[in-house]
Amino acid sequence: MRRLGLERRTRLRLAATDLAVVVATTLIVGLLEPGARAPEIPTPPLMPVLAAPVLTATVVLLLLAAFRSREPGILTSGATEYRRVAHAALLAFGVLAIPALAFEWHDLRLQLLAALPAALVAVLVGRWQWRRWLIGRRREGEWASRTVVVGDRAEVAYVLARLARAGELGYHVLGAVVRDGGNEPFAHDGRRVPVLGDVQQLAEIAQRIGADAVILAGDADGDARGLAELSRRLEGCCAELVLYSRLAEVAGPRISFRPVDGLPLVQVRIPTFDGGRHVLKRALDIGVASLALLPIALLAIPIAIAIRLDSPGPVLFSQQRVGRDGQLFSMLKFRTMRVDAEAQLAALLAQNEADGPMFKLREDPRVTRVGRFLRRTSLDELPQFWNALRGDMSVVGPRPPLPAEATSYDGTVARRLYLKPGITGLWQVSGRSDLSWEESVRLDLRYVENWSVMEDVMIIWRTAKVMVRPRGAY
Repeated sequence: MRRLGLERRTRLRLAATDLAVVVATTLIVGLLEPGARAPEIPTPPLMPVLAAPVLTATVVLLLLAAFRSREPGILTSGATEYRRVAHAALLAFGVLAIPALAFEWHDLRLQLLAALPAALVAVLVGRWQWRRWLIGRRREGEWASRTVVVGDRAEVAYVLARLARAGELGYHVLGAVVRDGGNEPFAHDGRRVPVLGDVQQLAEIAQRIGADAVILAGDADGDARGLAELSRRLEGCCAELVLYSRLAEVAGPRISFRPVDGLPLVQVRIPTFDGGRHVLKRALDIGVASLALLPIALLAIPIAIAIRLDSPGPVLFSQQRVGRDGQLFSMLKFRTMRVDAEAQLAALLAQNEADGPMFKLREDPRVTRVGRFLRRTSLDELPQFWNALRGDMSVVGPRPPLPAEATSYDGTVARRLYLKPGITGLWQVSGRSDLSWEESVRLDLRYVENWSVMEDVMIIWRTAKVMVRPRGAY
């Protein structure tokens, strides 16, 4: 009951915010518009003036509800929630455009051109603010589902590690139930998670501790009847059953459930690496890169002066990187190292702090004073927007590898090369150099196979925040 109450209050807050911002934007445009009319267009009486704003607000609010944009499962997922809001706004535009054109309704046309875009931005800002608030509460253990994790010991440990890195998901783990025995507690998120009992006692355990969710890690024991019985027994304590599979971690957005004649089928769509979505991604790259290069041109002047005063050598550094399908290209950066940096690399290899084929050194002696600042703030990567405009790179994508690194890829890791490398990506907003090689690969592969334009927009936004509060940049 606690979980359902929290979800209900969250939906009510979102609905109230949506109502306030949509009504405010449509009414402001509707009431200000008569004063801007040309003299030959008579000002209508009050009710016709308010008819267009009321119709616009009603359609938008109904479609926000119809697209299930306040569903509890997507409240902190970011891309899914924002995508549903955007889809609702686009459909609202199409629905309202019909009477606006058919009846030559001047007021409604203005709502389409001014109020609807303003309402969309206002709703997205409101959702973002509530999302930040909710994530903050969840990270502190509030507004989070009290959770029990069930499975083999290795799978439970893996799920706990993933949940520790994703506190925004809202699962506060109270204990674990281990199938393969053992009472040794788990370390999770800076505390110890006890083993509460065996699987046969799961429903009673969930009832006793007031669990809101039970996460079943790994396979469901292959026993469909046992799983159905467990689900029914959990109904008595209002704990939802959450099935975890490592398949969903790789192919989550491509998974769909399709029951056929009583046979439950889980369908995984094959990822595509060309087509209309990629044309839209290229258009986003051109637009963002073109807008970014204008302020970059102004920033380049003081940066270039600082680089030249700090150490002799060129302002820009060009390095061969591997792009889509293994094609080599010259990636541009502001120079952050001394000009003899490559010659000193062999002497530093023994001090490498990175695992895998990458080389990283937190206190690299080859980095200049200005270079250290540029790296910490990611300003050294600004010239890569020229690579994005040229088409060598994308604004968002997997990390651009060196040729020596790419030659060590096996068949799975080589899938990182199916998309253009990015100026930023999941690896950049998730810790950068603090990530292990395995974690970096996992993030890149997840992005390559499941990317979307909305997720690209969110990563760009998160990158801007990371530049203000850098983490893992050295």
